[in-house]
Amino acid sequence: MSLGTARTSTQAAGYLAHVDGLRALAVLAVLAYHLDPRWLPGGFTGVDVFFAISGFVVSASVDRLPLASTGGELLRFYARRMRRIAPALLACLLGTALATMLFIPESWLSETSTKTGRFAFIGFSNWVLAQTGSDYFSPRVDFNPYTHTWSLGVEEQFYLVFPLLFLAWRRGGRGRAWSTALFACATLGSLFYAIWQAALPGREVASFYMTTTRFWQLGLGVLLYQLLALRRAGAEPLFARGLAMPRIVRTVLLGVAALLLGWGLWTARAGRSPWPDGLAPVLGTLALVVLLHRHADGALGRLLSARPVVALGLRSYSLYLWHWPVLVLLRWTIGLEPWPHKVLAVGASLALAAASYRWIELPWRRGRALDARAGRVIGTGLVVLVLGAGVQSALAENLGRYLSLSTVTRHPLDWYAYAAGLPREFPHCRQATQTYTIAGTRARIFSRGECDLPPGNGRALFVLGDSHAIAYNELLRRQAVLAGGPVHLYSMGGCAVAPLAPGASHDPGCVAFLEAALADVATRARPGDALLLPGLRVARLVGEFEHHSLQDNLAALSGDAERASRDAQVLATVRQLAPLAAQGVRIVFEAPKPVLPAPPYRCADGFNRDNAVCSGGLWIDRATAEAYRAPALQALREIAARLPGASVWDPLPVLCTAQRCSAFRGGRPLYFDGDHLSGYGNRVLLPSLQAFLDMPPHPARAR
Repeated sequence: MSLGTARTSTQAAGYLAHVDGLRALAVLAVLAYHLDPRWLPGGFTGVDVFFAISGFVVSASVDRLPLASTGGELLRFYARRMRRIAPALLACLLGTALATMLFIPESWLSETSTKTGRFAFIGFSNWVLAQTGSDYFSPRVDFNPYTHTWSLGVEEQFYLVFPLLFLAWRRGGRGRAWSTALFACATLGSLFYAIWQAALPGREVASFYMTTTRFWQLGLGVLLYQLLALRRAGAEPLFARGLAMPRIVRTVLLGVAALLLGWGLWTARAGRSPWPDGLAPVLGTLALVVLLHRHADGALGRLLSARPVVALGLRSYSLYLWHWPVLVLLRWTIGLEPWPHKVLAVGASLALAAASYRWIELPWRRGRALDARAGRVIGTGLVVLVLGAGVQSALAENLGRYLSLSTVTRHPLDWYAYAAGLPREFPHCRQATQTYTIAGTRARIFSRGECDLPPGNGRALFVLGDSHAIAYNELLRRQAVLAGGPVHLYSMGGCAVAPLAPGASHDPGCVAFLEAALADVATRARPGDALLLPGLRVARLVGEFEHHSLQDNLAALSGDAERASRDAQVLATVRQLAPLAAQGVRIVFEAPKPVLPAPPYRCADGFNRDNAVCSGGLWIDRATAEAYRAPALQALREIAARLPGASVWDPLPVLCTAQRCSAFRGGRPLYFDGDHLSGYGNRVLLPSLQAFLDMPPHPARAR
């Protein structure tokens, strides 16, 4: 393809080649940012560029059509939008659902993916992401293959309102002034709302995703078209003849517009979008649209109108749709960090975009589908999209266990601590679960319920801790059935009694939760009942997104500051628990479990074993594990020695062999991620806990 321009052949029909050039720039900015934010730190504002262009282009597109009745105008508009958006979106979402089912296991990293995808079919995925607090700039959203559909949701919601505000314009005369006024009011209202939201703490996520804070970006595009198209008295439309100005002035303004756009794409930062960091790229984009109209003969105009650039712009919708699922799939499988993998991601995205444009977009935009009645197109499209959402849900929730290539998905009873196998093992026991709220956090009570097992000792077990308490879900449910006494679970992520890991601290919400939970235990517990206190009390070796140096962590443990912190924590914990110990409650600390250098659920298959996150390996030398936890274990023993009847239960001897602590035993996972146990690990550890609880309490006992 030559580097000549692609504008002359269709200019008379209203086609603006440089607008497609701007689309190409926008999608490349987004792609660069998603590959590596360091390449183009503000590249995510390429979406803001798309919004501004969309408002302008959809106005021009509708205004070129022959006038029809009000109902006809509405049906025609929605039918055209359905043809433009739905076919490629449907193909992408279904393809993504299939790939997700095959390769991506359920985990906290992917817990919102299915719901996001389901709502993407009907144009409301941005609501899901906003309501679940899925910050676009947090690493977590990098593992949701549907995250990028938030922008489509914004556009589709805008398109629901657009024709209602544009109808008066189509009638001409005063209607044009009324329509322009309506769009001006809606745009200013959205802009002021975005500014107000930006000033409120904690509103960054919702502001980023919601249409109410984004409408102004699309609305400015509409207003630009309307202002350019308004007739002056006795003159041709300004839009038709362009802006007359000296060449030097135009050149200077083009430079300013390009700088505005480039500044936005480079400097925009998290938490400052869409206001204020979305303003520069939007204004720069719209200024370039105007200044290059009928004057695209300069260097910038020729670049944006070059055929390869325009070709990419024409395929920008499909490229935007497909690039993100490709990147996410690579993150979940072979990894995206090495350069060859990035090249693979770009190549696959371009290939899928080309195929989607050629065989899905174009046939629906130019083929016989255009001859169908608008109402039929809309109705059929809605039905197909709803059915697509159903297929996506079925793939994610029902068929994965049978068709997935992930061992995690195929063997859920081993990996997930959901206790889903309990009803089959004890078919005559109907375990009961009761929930209530403690300091805004859900607490649960597991009880045996109706059961034909022999009565147990009836003693209650109270469990209070961070996510490691939650990860004992299966163990605790089984304990309630087998021992017969109720199990009370209080848990809040990152919030445990005696947080001994380096740098650990309690925020006010955690302090309030612990106080409320301990007060609840004091009210409900009887002498002889036990309080188990699990928690992460050593630093992780691997998070969901990064590795931590074992040697650096070991060095930190021996520092004076950490020793002083542990000593202070010993005294604080003794004061915190002394009333319960005096009440006759048996306090049991969980000794630190071994932590692993890699998360097993992301490294258990041939297609993900070489991912960079797995480089640390799925085991740790036992002697190293013992040394790593020694300071925290010693602190727990000191606490237990100062509390009557307190003791320390040690899972490590059960989880480790004499030489190493591994993620797997006999091919089955003991761990889910780098520090939380799997369902199988829960079952392996349960006899140890039961035996420990049945033993007479002894100060500082560790087993």
